[in-house]
Amino acid sequence: MAGHSKWANIQHRKGRQDAKRAKFFTKAAKDIILAAKAGGGNPEDNSTLRLAIQKAKAVNLPKDKIENAIKKGTGELAGGDIFEITYEGYGPGGVAMLVEVASDNKNRIVAEIRHAFTKCNGNMAETGAVSYMFNNKGVIVFEKEKYTEDDLMEVGLEAGADDIVDDGETFTVYTEPNDFMAVQQAFTDAEMEFVSAEFNQVPENLVPVDEATGKKVMNLYDTLDDNDDVQNVYMNADFPDGMFDEE
Repeated sequence: MAGHSKWANIQHRKGRQDAKRAKFFTKAAKDIILAAKAGGGNPEDNSTLRLAIQKAKAVNLPKDKIENAIKKGTGELAGGDIFEITYEGYGPGGVAMLVEVASDNKNRIVAEIRHAFTKCNGNMAETGAVSYMFNNKGVIVFEKEKYTEDDLMEVGLEAGADDIVDDGETFTVYTEPNDFMAVQQAFTDAEMEFVSAEFNQVPENLVPVDEATGKKVMNLYDTLDDNDDVQNVYMNADFPDGMFDEE
């Protein structure tokens, strides 16, 4: 997976920003609702829900809100009538983008997503037009100051990890979805603290963009990400070295 480092760094930068925003509580709660809706309200039997709860706790979502989100997902409380859909499109420079949405109003959200693409010099695409360029992967990130690549390989590869990539300031461990929880648990059992652990749509190949185009791409990314119904935005842009050094 060589070449994914810049995208991973963008993801982590955005993740740090999101964690400071109150609306991230809404995203975390929706993740829990959708997970409980799909696989039941017991995290012991529902690994997707277990991960959603873990992520919610990481951003300090209160316990009562976590419990209410589970009940909404199982139908015990009202408010669980939301759907999950992924929109596809192209940003400036031909960058492929996937937009994961959780909403209770399909007509409204599709109009808002289309408007964001149009406003920011991109365009929506038909279903399947760009999704084939991405693979669903488990992604576990570690700070380089704490561990060496050999440390991570010793635990991760034994537990079923696919690859470990040097991202500059961090190491990123990639897994197949079915191996994700086992690999994460192996690191936890080894008392190795990770920065984040989640499922991501990882691009197979990256599209190089210059700094001017890169800024336009990030403008579209931010516009989409600011929508309360947007859960995640993925893209295959390969940004120039140093583009985000000042951030």
